[in-house]
Amino acid sequence: MPGAWLILPTYNEAENIEAIVHAALEQLALTGREHTILIVDDGSPDGTGRLADGLAERHPEVRVLHRTQKQGLGRAYLAGFEVALADGAQLVLEMDSDFSHDPADLPRLIAAADSADLVLGSRYVPGGGVEDWGALRRLISRGGSWYARTLLGVPVRDLTGGFKVFNRRVLEGIDLADVHADGYGFQIELTYRAVQAGFGVTEVPIRFRERREGQSKMTARIALEAVWKVPALRFRS
Repeated sequence: MPGAWLILPTYNEAENIEAIVHAALEQLALTGREHTILIVDDGSPDGTGRLADGLAERHPEVRVLHRTQKQGLGRAYLAGFEVALADGAQLVLEMDSDFSHDPADLPRLIAAADSADLVLGSRYVPGGGVEDWGALRRLISRGGSWYARTLLGVPVRDLTGGFKVFNRRVLEGIDLADVHADGYGFQIELTYRAVQAGFGVTEVPIRFRERREGQSKMTARIALEAVWKVPALRFRS
């Protein structure tokens, strides 16, 4: 069966990295596919990179890509994609490293990739949802997805989500070198580019939870970037 690579970007995730890798390895093994977890650490000062190296020493399925400084979520994913594709990955996955995304959902998303080019773990289709969020954060998240969906004209309910499975052909069929956005904007841009290129997108319901440990990396700059990147993306295309 096609090999699956899970890309885990990290920055100061020492409290989560060992638990999330162990949980993900357990779920990936259930799929019956060859699998690799690539941890992309942006020079975390809290020792995440050292813990990642320890995981790689103990588990042959784990690899680590060290980057010298924090350059943003989008750049970390693109670096991970490059390594995975060069090593023959047929499925490339995105997932948060803080348990906001449940590793138990990995087999369902991977199974859906048998009949879809791009699979999105979606909070905003029937059966999906969020937990432990206040009303304001729910409004901002739903509003952001509605804003992007309306402006870009794509029939995707959860454009800002970051739990994804790409078939290799998608990443090869869109111009990754021309991807500009980061954070929420990065997730929107990749899905939009896939739709524009004619690839089929399937949304699988997931429950999104607040991170277990550590501090959120979301900032006002990341959220605002998505606001102005969306019309810029439509204009460029």
